[in-house]
Amino acid sequence: MSVEEEGLWRAIVDRSAAALASGALVPVETDGVMVEDRGLRFLVRVARNLKRKVGNPEPSGVDPFDPPEPELTLGPIGPAHLAVLNKFNVVENHLLVVTRRFVDQEELLDVTDFEALWACLAQVDGLGFYNGGREAGASQRHKHLQLVPAPVGAGGGRTAIDALARAGQLPFPSALAPFESNAGAAHATYRRLLDRAGCSKAAPYNFLATRDFVMVVPRAAESTRGISMNALGFAGSLFVKDAAALQLVQEVGPVRLLNEVCRPTG
Repeated sequence: MSVEEEGLWRAIVDRSAAALASGALVPVETDGVMVEDRGLRFLVRVARNLKRKVGNPEPSGVDPFDPPEPELTLGPIGPAHLAVLNKFNVVENHLLVVTRRFVDQEELLDVTDFEALWACLAQVDGLGFYNGGREAGASQRHKHLQLVPAPVGAGGGRTAIDALARAGQLPFPSALAPFESNAGAAHATYRRLLDRAGCSKAAPYNFLATRDFVMVVPRAAESTRGISMNALGFAGSLFVKDAAALQLVQEVGPVRLLNEVCRPTG
């Protein structure tokens, strides 16, 4: 039986509790700080003790999804993907949608990827995203999409930038379109957004999706001023290693930092 048939949200909650109790799930402890910038409220999560995050990291070259840890695996999502808990989660109930066979994280998303992610979004209202390549914040080469439940940032909704995204007025380079419930149509829209953003197969980018909109953000760098950024940053949620990095975010402003890791779309 697939995870969709059993009930995805209940599976995430139950498996998270069991994996936490067994030690298979190793949450990164953080303190949340609100930072306002240009009318937007960002949630900045500051690590309490980053050394505790990694525990026993995978040796270099080892694929943690081949196979994924049984204690973290919920089950199949369609014929080509597995639902797996994010072992070192910063956000609670963070789900990974992992391809069963190895596909490189720099590959474009295909229709089966959208079918799997869309099946998850149908049951869990939140943010689906893909870090397309290392410069877009990908930490593993094995292709995986991600889903975090609402609220994502400090805005109280699905993401902190929901209203601006719906209005097409985001303060960083992006290509936007309304959400489409059909995965095939959404995949076609995604390809058009890649073209509009100037992203070829080799170009790093972030893809974000809620039940309201889909978005592509072209990337130029994985980090700026020592602060790493993945797709969650463009939804209003940042993660920093220590108090010094938090101070930098407060002084420079999240919007400027996000722009510094983007590539212009023009």
